[in-house]
Amino acid sequence: MNELIARYAPLLLQSLEETLYMTVFSTVLAYVFGLPLGVLVYVTKDGGIHPNRPLNRVLSWFINLIRSVPFLILIVALNPISKLIAGTSIGPKSSIFALVVAAAPFVARMVESSLEELDTGVIEAAKTMGASDLQIITKVLLPESVPSLVRGLSISAITLIGYSAMAGVVGAGGLGDIAIRYGVHRYEDSVMYITVILIVVVVQVIQSTFNLTAIQIDKRNR
Repeated sequence: MNELIARYAPLLLQSLEETLYMTVFSTVLAYVFGLPLGVLVYVTKDGGIHPNRPLNRVLSWFINLIRSVPFLILIVALNPISKLIAGTSIGPKSSIFALVVAAAPFVARMVESSLEELDTGVIEAAKTMGASDLQIITKVLLPESVPSLVRGLSISAITLIGYSAMAGVVGAGGLGDIAIRYGVHRYEDSVMYITVILIVVVVQVIQSTFNLTAIQIDKRNR
């Protein structure tokens, strides 16, 4: 076992770095697009601060459409666009676009759910004080929902770790690629188990970190 670890240690470390690279960049970009999308869906719903049923239905339809496509099919379908953007069809960079496309609608739903948890009385109070829609969003909705948004960020990052592992099947690199190429194709079961353990450790660290952060924010707001 020690010989196996020593032989594959550099490869495992590199693949771990690739997994973290894909997860961090795709999570950040997914929130760049998913956060405003989720806010827009929330504010345009019936009973929202700026109802717009046609726009809300179009956005909801788009989100549901992307979320209904299995990720492996999505990454293959988007491969030509990913190659055009990243300049390559293999490696971690090639998967970022597909990861963001898959994750942004998921993030939007997470954001929408976080905003749904807010007490509507706070919003009504802001309206009574003459706050504009933009002020309500930036100074009431988002600040008040920070703890829930942080927990949603944890779930999104963990989901993207799973997506990045699946992306390894099509040559995107990372721990998933090592598990397939060496663990499955070369019948090195121990390598596959090690990659699974590494993924579990990363997931636990992310979940614990974000949960602790959310708890601390909750305490400050009380």
